[in-house]
Amino acid sequence: MIFTNTIRFIRQSEKILRSRRISLTCDHSRALTSNTVEMSKPKILITRPDIPDAGVNLLRKRYHLIIWDKPEPIPRLELLTKIQGVDAVFCVLTDKIDNEILDYAGPQLKVVASMSVGLDHLDISSLHRRSIKIGYTPNVLTESTAELIIALLLATSRNVIHANLAVFQGEWTSWSPKWMCGVGLAGKTIGIVGMGRIGFRVAEILKSFNVAKILYNSRTIKPEASKFDGEKVDFSTLLKNSDFVIVTVALTPDTKYMFNAEAFNQMKRTAIFVNGSRGDVVDQNALIEALEQNKIAAAGLDVTSPEPLPLNSKLLQLDNCVVLPHIGSATVETRQEMARITATNIIAVLEGYPEEMPAEY
Repeated sequence: MIFTNTIRFIRQSEKILRSRRISLTCDHSRALTSNTVEMSKPKILITRPDIPDAGVNLLRKRYHLIIWDKPEPIPRLELLTKIQGVDAVFCVLTDKIDNEILDYAGPQLKVVASMSVGLDHLDISSLHRRSIKIGYTPNVLTESTAELIIALLLATSRNVIHANLAVFQGEWTSWSPKWMCGVGLAGKTIGIVGMGRIGFRVAEILKSFNVAKILYNSRTIKPEASKFDGEKVDFSTLLKNSDFVIVTVALTPDTKYMFNAEAFNQMKRTAIFVNGSRGDVVDQNALIEALEQNKIAAAGLDVTSPEPLPLNSKLLQLDNCVVLPHIGSATVETRQEMARITATNIIAVLEGYPEEMPAEY
């Protein structure tokens, strides 16, 4: 009996071992198959790990994702390495995609989609020459950026930041008739440089503040500016007559450093300057000099050069300058939609219907 039971136990053990070997073999085979399938998918480089889920989730099941794993701009050497062999790039405005990067990427690269409206970080001519599609995210951030520009204008003109700090520093001892007085918008002349989508929306909002006049500088007359009684004028006329100068122009070779010493010298000494476009539209040294010498009253900046500013920058040491860390489009809703559009731009190209890209440049 003991002998029979022993034989039965040995045979059962052999069956279990064979079953386990078969299972392990199948699991290994499935893993190899899964890896093969994953590697055969089109490859997409995503240059940040903190892209909103609305975009990443659209791509994750369809494609092989290569994601830079630190929540900071990807170093150039890492970009050069990771971009090799990819079919698409999901990038942001801190990623400089130039001809060298495209050489490293290889001829299979089909689309570069940027989660931004500005494209000064992309080598447009090199991308077009290689027939690489370019995706971007216009329109969606118009409202949020316009809101931020208005907030920045008011924070600068009404001393909001300084007043808040004064509370925490114990300077608020009693009511005072002149303490923290700023400048109001009602009855003032507004000058907007760049009457695109964002500039137009800023003008619409400011009209409700009972401003006296809205001047704008643009390449062409904008008939729709009649909604807020906008008047097209040349650059010099705008500078000389505006109480608030707001910059929403795109950065191009023609607009780079357009706000230089000559421009600031033409502005009113009481003028408030607000930049919500790109840092390089402004000659920053000329702006610092204008603020230090009170050639203009104050400046509010959502963009600078470089970004971020070094902590020893003179701009951060001036009482008449408010600096924000480029948060124009920073609402949850806008960033989610920007991510979704960027992903959809990529999907349209990789799936073979580029004509359905929601926003091709």
